[in-house]
Amino acid sequence: MHVLHDENGDFKLGTILSETEGSLQIESQHGRRAKIKASHVLLRFGAPGLAEMQAEAARLCEEIDPAFLWEACGDDEFAFIDLAREYFGAVMVPAQSMAVLLALQAAPVYFHRKGRGRYRRAPAEILAAALAGLEKKRQQQLLIAQWVEQLCAFELPEALRAIQPMLLYQPDRNRPETKAFEQACLKVGLSGAHLIERCGGLPSSRDYHVGRFLHEHFPEGTAFPPDIPLQVPAELEVAAVRAFSIDDADTTEIDDAFSLEHLADGGLRVGIHIAAPALGFAPDSPAGQVARRRLSTVYLPGDKITMLPPSVVRAFTLAAGATCPALSLYVDVDPVDWRIRHTHSRIEAVPVVANLRHQAIDHLNASLSAGEAVDDEPFGPELALLHRFAEALAIARGDVGRTFDRQEYGFQVIDDRVIITERKRGAPLDKLVAELMILANASWGELLADNDVAGIYRVQSQGKVRVTTTAGPHEGMGLACYAWSSSPLRRYIDLVNQWQLIALVDGRTAPFDRNSASVLGAIRDFEVTYAAYSEFQGRMESYWCLRWIVQEARPTYSAMVVRENLVKFVEIPYFLRLPSLPPDVEAGTLIDLEVHAVDLIDSTLDAVYKKPS
Repeated sequence: MHVLHDENGDFKLGTILSETEGSLQIESQHGRRAKIKASHVLLRFGAPGLAEMQAEAARLCEEIDPAFLWEACGDDEFAFIDLAREYFGAVMVPAQSMAVLLALQAAPVYFHRKGRGRYRRAPAEILAAALAGLEKKRQQQLLIAQWVEQLCAFELPEALRAIQPMLLYQPDRNRPETKAFEQACLKVGLSGAHLIERCGGLPSSRDYHVGRFLHEHFPEGTAFPPDIPLQVPAELEVAAVRAFSIDDADTTEIDDAFSLEHLADGGLRVGIHIAAPALGFAPDSPAGQVARRRLSTVYLPGDKITMLPPSVVRAFTLAAGATCPALSLYVDVDPVDWRIRHTHSRIEAVPVVANLRHQAIDHLNASLSAGEAVDDEPFGPELALLHRFAEALAIARGDVGRTFDRQEYGFQVIDDRVIITERKRGAPLDKLVAELMILANASWGELLADNDVAGIYRVQSQGKVRVTTTAGPHEGMGLACYAWSSSPLRRYIDLVNQWQLIALVDGRTAPFDRNSASVLGAIRDFEVTYAAYSEFQGRMESYWCLRWIVQEARPTYSAMVVRENLVKFVEIPYFLRLPSLPPDVEAGTLIDLEVHAVDLIDSTLDAVYKKPS
């Protein structure tokens, strides 16, 4: 004797070995023995055998239309064997009963299980909704299959093209487009970005990397709202100075400029002039809200995304030939011992007579470093005196004898061709600018603190830097306090401090309190955002290094061993782990590399050690 029984919702067949009042010992058709409860038995039969029963029931089940079964039964709960009797007639074989049971179990849309072997048909309205859902799912599966076929043929369906950023950077796996995309990636053996590239969806590998950043940080795009109101102050007193700036050739947000006056008593007056966008709009204005959202300018080789709209930058950048609104710090200096006698700050309009560019004046570094005269150069006398003052400032901070031998690199992208140039960090002109900016940030930080006006400070103790609204020493710089204030066109923290400074200098109440939620929130958001922007800049510089390697297409490249298997390309700031490097090659050794492959999508490089350079 055999039984059909319910085992946790599955229907199994077995042969009875022994039986008691409440249980049975059975053996399955595969030889497994088990003890089951008598209440779990759904059907007893003597013939056919288990295998024949299974096969025949499966065959008959395929012929049963669940919709017809649904029509044939009433709304009351029923047992499967009763429905089988109605369907096949009073005289039926066990396989027919099992076939009906399998058909009921396989059609949960039509029939709801109410117990072992018992069912109730689904209400008509619920069934209609379920069938509509099934049809929708079927159509969706057909559409997914069609998309997969197109993708495998390296054609990008329009439906996927419309949501390409989502597919690449933040896939929603509940969407059919994502399911099709991921299935196609598996079939063709490519990553999502490589598949999109093969389908012609990426104009360039650069667009892929920049697109990821924009998708995360600028989901609504980089365009500014139109017609942002701006009020450029017109009644400012014009300073009696000839100011000049020192920047790279591609700098358009010129935040700082300098001037030098000879005083009647033989002293010098150094002017540090900072662009003053805070004069043109308030923190809660449309321009102020834009700056609060962006928090910083984003820099990447060949491009940038400014913090402030172009109209604001044009109105306040310290461009040559313009008289520009500025917050100026004047420092009276003794030219003998370079001691600072006095400082004062003014809100004024500053005539900017020149924008000096590093590319045009870097040749002066050698002369300034050697103490040689540069009087025949434009602003040569001023640069020489300011450089001597900068050296005195560095010594006063305890920055004695420090040398900078780390290279810095400039990136230019012209017509999709990358030019990477090297500059030594800490050259005299760099030091001149850096020390005067440090002086301004330290002086204005002290001014805010001394007058109990809220400011945002960078404090360093025990090697850790933190941003806070409480003034404190910056041990690394040797300063009593330090508040970023010199780049208000490019950093929101500087802009906040400038709003506070302008109010203080002008005798007005500052817009921010020390513990205001807006300031504390700005500090938190700025640190996170600034770090993300810097990390993105580093990634893009690495990308353009790879582009340079592809562009040069050399048989070998020179590299220097940094440590173990880490090497750095000699001409560019690209570091690479080189497993093929022999273990006995010492740090500092120049070697030759042979590049086998560059993947600009994954930003990877495959190279092998060739020989000592």
